[in-house]
Amino acid sequence: MRRVPLTVGGEVRLRAELNDLKQVQRPRIIQAIAEARAHGDLKENAEYHAAREQQSFCEGRIQEIEGKLADCEVIDVTKLPNNGKVIFGATVTLIDSKTDRKVVYQIVGEDEADVKVGKISYTSPVARAMMGKEEADNIVVKAPSGDIAYEIDKIEYL
Repeated sequence: MRRVPLTVGGEVRLRAELNDLKQVQRPRIIQAIAEARAHGDLKENAEYHAAREQQSFCEGRIQEIEGKLADCEVIDVTKLPNNGKVIFGATVTLIDSKTDRKVVYQIVGEDEADVKVGKISYTSPVARAMMGKEEADNIVVKAPSGDIAYEIDKIEYL
């Protein structure tokens, strides 16, 4: 079975979502189904069908999260020695070679990726180009709009 890497923060968020689904959403949905059943005829009861649909989505998401947590390997980059290389979980500052614009990315698992907050998946082209590199190394990212050259300015294990 393939182990999927996950940061500590990613695991915390998944566990919080799982807890919310099990402790808050599931009981709320069960209550909504019970109330809808009390209204009588289930064939034409839109509230009942909507609640059942919510229940189906909730149970599916619970199974999905439990599967991800079972298959994950939590990597705490702060506990690893900083050897100056880009690894999973590292926060990397890049400088665009053309514009001198700085961008900061943290390399995270696929489920945690959110470019808007600077978190990119370890499977993304930018992360794959950075992996194993050191500060002052140059990388080239193959993008649909053409190759983009970056220089690695700083690597942090936060």
